[in-house]
Amino acid sequence: MWAQEDLNISHSFIAKPSENFIFLIDLSLPRKADVLRYLDSSGQKPAREASVIVFCGARGYLKEYVVGPLSGRLQHRDVTQYKYNTSELPFAARTVTIGEYVQLFTLLNHVFQKLEKPLTESFGYIPKQRELLTLESMPRGIRSGDRKTWISFFRDFSGMYIHPVGFEMLINHESSNSSNWTVDKLLYNGQYFDTIDEFMEKYKANRLKKIVYKEIPNYASLKPREKSSGLGPQQYYLEGKRYSVKNNQVIYLDWSFAFGLSSLTGMRVFDVRFRGERVVYELSVQEAMSVYGSVTPGMILTKYLDSSIGIGRFAHELVRGVDCPYAATFVDTYRYIDTNVTQRFRNSICVFEHDIGRPLRRHFSDFFHNGYGGMANSALVFRTITAIGNYDYIWDFIFYQSGSVEARVHATGYISSSFKVDGSLQYGHQVAENVLGNIHTHFINFKVDLDILGVKNVFQTKDMVYKEVALPWMPSEKAKIPQLVEQQIKTEKEAAMLHNAKTPRYLHIASNQTNQWGHHRSYRLQVVSFAGDHLPESESVEKSISWARYKVAITKHKDEEQTSSSLYNQNYMWSPFVDFSKYIDDNEMIVNEDLVAWVTTGFLHIPHAEDIPNTVTVGNGGGVILRPHNYFNEDPSINSPDGVYFGPGSESDCEDNKMACLEKDHCSSTLEPFTYHGFEGVMKFE
Repeated sequence: MWAQEDLNISHSFIAKPSENFIFLIDLSLPRKADVLRYLDSSGQKPAREASVIVFCGARGYLKEYVVGPLSGRLQHRDVTQYKYNTSELPFAARTVTIGEYVQLFTLLNHVFQKLEKPLTESFGYIPKQRELLTLESMPRGIRSGDRKTWISFFRDFSGMYIHPVGFEMLINHESSNSSNWTVDKLLYNGQYFDTIDEFMEKYKANRLKKIVYKEIPNYASLKPREKSSGLGPQQYYLEGKRYSVKNNQVIYLDWSFAFGLSSLTGMRVFDVRFRGERVVYELSVQEAMSVYGSVTPGMILTKYLDSSIGIGRFAHELVRGVDCPYAATFVDTYRYIDTNVTQRFRNSICVFEHDIGRPLRRHFSDFFHNGYGGMANSALVFRTITAIGNYDYIWDFIFYQSGSVEARVHATGYISSSFKVDGSLQYGHQVAENVLGNIHTHFINFKVDLDILGVKNVFQTKDMVYKEVALPWMPSEKAKIPQLVEQQIKTEKEAAMLHNAKTPRYLHIASNQTNQWGHHRSYRLQVVSFAGDHLPESESVEKSISWARYKVAITKHKDEEQTSSSLYNQNYMWSPFVDFSKYIDDNEMIVNEDLVAWVTTGFLHIPHAEDIPNTVTVGNGGGVILRPHNYFNEDPSINSPDGVYFGPGSESDCEDNKMACLEKDHCSSTLEPFTYHGFEGVMKFE
């Protein structure tokens, strides 16, 4: 791309908005039909190509290209028209680059010179010693084409996000020439000012309510306050790892899959197979959104769409023994986003087998045929963690020996906060002196492309009703009993399960093939969510986040409908280039078609004192579990070597109970001898 003279692309990683700049290079996903032809029918291997996004500041628009094949003579083609039905994307739709931030910080330094006296007296600002740190609101305005950003200021502490100072500034940076940027408004201690001069005049004349700076401890610090009293439990592979990671392929017992990390959307896996049969073509993160409430402008309209700056972009090195078990396998990733060189991120993915600490299944026979049968729930975890500003998202794909797959996210990190002013307590709780933790709700969208015994699938729902029936042996007596209700959904609109609507509890992608007992072989989508209410559709920006209308939506697979959101939806929310609801509006038939499930989960977060200093992961998350439902003739984990069984008198027999000999077979001072006395208290009938 640099070699194309007509594109005139800057090589600088801090290119100015007025220059042409490569923002992103990432994998261009091949067409699904071509991939399946290669994987399943010995077809030609699809060409590996790159997707390239260019911010053309010198020309005032954005372009997308595909470059490839990487194995041959490189060529580039403009795909903007094909993807977005327009030859050029508006320049205002771009995300803010490092180069633009450099220009913004230059402007702020110039403004701070004019404001030094009030900044010092109110917030302890000392140039180049004790700065004020920034956090932006998004979207950047109130209509398409706007690029007016409210910037909030915070104390110069680690964990600055919970140290707001009560000062915000509206910057107009619409022009690609930074010399034309202006300060359009200021907010100080809940009071608005139209110009810097107006603020300074009223400050000097004591015609405003001043904030007086005082030193405070950094309650946001994560440095341990108590000395360690010992090491917590650690996990070891006593007989070696039962999985392998090679290039981008993972094999674990009956599972296999390929993985990747998109700079924009984050973690994804492809060609997920159990016992050699593909059950998932693609499982991927699509978007992470948070919608805030506030009385102050820095957050009053804020709706963060994290893919607009890059979810996978912020996957940094994972800490061994904390972020992942110490003995996990770690994988490096490589990215080219908002830079001028490919960057390596060491150990930014981890893979490990993990004992969940709760049996996958078990039964103790007390009444008859006394015995114990059970199985530890060892599962494979594929993980990355993305630290996007204040929030850290822990992304897990978990592969269970029962044939289930779980996509799960937990949130931690710092809450976003604002300076407490009159009216603030309608929008959250006070969590520190003059600090409000702002109410917000997280929405996470996953793409689940299930292929159940091929690509000709149907969508089924199941639930229950209470039906009054006469007792067969006593017809005069009636009782209400649960009855199974089954339905096959035929169109995309019928299959769009609105967030606030009552929906069937069982949602299935099914094959027309049946198991041994005559039931459709299927996988169930089980959504785990505590999300708050979705933004009303009457709001002008709602179409840019229309995927969040639906708990689950089922669409016919199209390569053109690759993602539910877009890099451009954050800064062009009023006229989005990807409006997910349009995937449903054409209302195509979904009977015996290649189906994709789009699943939205999340949680409502009303910040509280225990969010200081950090939000904990307990209860703060959501996900979707893909569970076999009549896909097999029985639970496949019954064939796992991890199963244990013994009866009275055979407790110490190692043949079906390897726990009995664990202490003898493995030299470890931490393993206690295996004992069991559970049959002493069984019920006896003679």
